[in-house]
Amino acid sequence: MISTFVIFLREGVEASMIIAILLAYLDQSGHREQFKHIYAGVISALVLVALGGVGAYLFVRHYDGSRVQTIFETGTYLVAAVALCYTTFWMQSHARTISSELRAKEEAALASGSHWSLTMLAFTAVGREGLETMVFTLAIIFASSGQAVTPVHGPLLIVGAALGLAVALVVAFLIYKLGRKLKLAVFFRVLGLALVLFAAGLIADAVENLQQLGWLPFGRHVLWNSSSVMTESSSVGDVFHSLLGYAERPTVLQALCYVVYLVVSLSFFWYLAKRQRHGQAGKLTTPRDPKMPRTV
Repeated sequence: MISTFVIFLREGVEASMIIAILLAYLDQSGHREQFKHIYAGVISALVLVALGGVGAYLFVRHYDGSRVQTIFETGTYLVAAVALCYTTFWMQSHARTISSELRAKEEAALASGSHWSLTMLAFTAVGREGLETMVFTLAIIFASSGQAVTPVHGPLLIVGAALGLAVALVVAFLIYKLGRKLKLAVFFRVLGLALVLFAAGLIADAVENLQQLGWLPFGRHVLWNSSSVMTESSSVGDVFHSLLGYAERPTVLQALCYVVYLVVSLSFFWYLAKRQRHGQAGKLTTPRDPKMPRTV
């Protein structure tokens, strides 16, 4: 529940920010009649991502308990871990320029006179966020206890996602409707740190699967067995496992990859944060009202 809440909150805020920037520029340039093309791109992206996510989940469930399932889940862990780090670091380093980049692309689409260009711009911008969310959600599902969604896990994951989206909409409303000045740079930094920890857990899960497949036949010595204290199948253990990568019987290679990934990622994360504090990365630009953007 916590993991889906964090994912949907972070991606929901970023997606709403992108939509608001696109709509604000159209309004500012006197092209409100083009709003429908932005909406068409957004809806198309969301529908396609939802269908893709359901299809991927049903596909892997068809091979439940097989080697194919393990391979698919391992790939999902690795892709999600890479995507989590990429999106976190990308937002850290592009926070200042995201508004101007989107506006430049939108201006080019308007200049071409093609409604399709505007639709595709919204589709690709929102679709990227949706695709990331889909991969992250699948990884959370597969990383839950027993590598499957139980009658308890399913509703909790849905509740977490719904709450994340709800809070994201509230944040978007405060920013774009009431004109409140929120520290979005700090917001993305805090959530980015949480996602880096989550990605480290996915790396550990991927290593565990690769060792089970026999593709990493080394470093298999078990460091400890904490199942008597907290099992991965328990409610608390499942939260720690899906969010932080807790393992009751971690191998040497799992622990090594987890630590190395955290050290490298957090060091780079700290470096980008330090650049921002020195004013080199700037602050995130969002619209203060329907017509003009501002820096928060």
